[in-house]
Amino acid sequence: MKYYSLNKQSPIVTFEQATVKGQAPDKGLYFPENIPQLPKGFIENLKQYSKEEIGVTVMQPYVADSLPNVELHRIVAETVNFNFPLVKINESIYSLELFHGPTLAFKDVGARFMSRCLGYFNRNNNQKVTVLVATSGDTGGAVANGFLGVEGVEVIILYPSGKVSPVQELQLTTLGQNITALEVQGNFDDCQAIVKQAFMDVDINAKLSLTSANSINVARWLPQQLYYFYAHQQWQQNDAPVVCVPSGNFGNICAGMMAFASGLPVANFIAACNSNDVVTNYLQTEQYSPKQAVATVSNAMDVGNPSNFVRIQQIFNNEFSSLKNKLSSISISDETTKQTITEVYKNYNYTLDPHGAVAFNALENYFNEDSQFPPFGGVRGGCGYILETAHPVKFPDVVEEAIGKKIEVPEEVKYLFNKTKKSTLLSSNYNDFKEWLMNK
Repeated sequence: MKYYSLNKQSPIVTFEQATVKGQAPDKGLYFPENIPQLPKGFIENLKQYSKEEIGVTVMQPYVADSLPNVELHRIVAETVNFNFPLVKINESIYSLELFHGPTLAFKDVGARFMSRCLGYFNRNNNQKVTVLVATSGDTGGAVANGFLGVEGVEVIILYPSGKVSPVQELQLTTLGQNITALEVQGNFDDCQAIVKQAFMDVDINAKLSLTSANSINVARWLPQQLYYFYAHQQWQQNDAPVVCVPSGNFGNICAGMMAFASGLPVANFIAACNSNDVVTNYLQTEQYSPKQAVATVSNAMDVGNPSNFVRIQQIFNNEFSSLKNKLSSISISDETTKQTITEVYKNYNYTLDPHGAVAFNALENYFNEDSQFPPFGGVRGGCGYILETAHPVKFPDVVEEAIGKKIEVPEEVKYLFNKTKKSTLLSSNYNDFKEWLMNK
């Protein structure tokens, strides 16, 4: 499998080259030359396969020329060695819980897969690889954990000051070793803009070997397909599910759409957005207008210019009508998000985090005959699942107020509260970042 830049002004590369580069020289995102189709009978026999077997089967076509099979098996086994339960909330809505990994967030899969790929690719390289990553919340912790102690790799995480939760901040600022946290006085879009500009900076690239661990990187993005296969493995209904994904930078839902394009049955996708509703508006108007991100209680989705949406458009050959037939979107306010957490806990004894609450409300609207919103895809009813992308403990202020009780802190993160935060405060001015990095 080879990869090309969606800007189509850069050379074709291998999976290894796309992973190491992160972003193409022409500033485009890498995309596979073709979307592989699943082996015949794979979906029909999905329940008999292990998580590792599913992971290897799905990922093998994407990495075949860069990873030997024995390495792919090792990487997948280490990436998915925790559970992905599909939990029933009510008669029509299930929750795919993606917070059972080491940092309690869905990004553990992509971060672990990429870190192990990069470690293998850099095994004979005397020059360190510097991973630059911007985070709106969970990416930073997952990347920090996934890359901690990986030989020959230094990780620099940029996060918006005051705009991530306490647990999220501790996860990315307390590890030390090869992990450095930069606290940027701005929002996620400012952090992402700095990272993107650094990749184009001649001075920085002459000194450092850079790559990105955001979902713009194919090794972070493509493994996220596995969630959807693990959900389908547990799906008990006769009809294909409606899949509702809380969406910020759109890497997660884009991976789901790649799985669908490969042959995974999905009735419809819903991009559940908060007040950062660029894609919601686009699907209504066909006008794509990025804007400054606004802060919400579902902070990991506070993205005003989602990078991965161009990949979604490419999956559908940039045909708006084809895309709209498969993707719907709705914007959910903070007030509704908090109310949803309260009602779902009261009615179903299930605790949502703010991102899962955005998704639940969107999917409930999809199925509700009395919804104030028009029917997505022109139909009502059915059954589907949301992606619950982070453990509620990461958002204690919002969740505890909504449910009226304290959240029990999982054993996996209790140790963090005895750690000391270590970060470097920087302005959102690119030149300040460049000066810091060049003199580091």
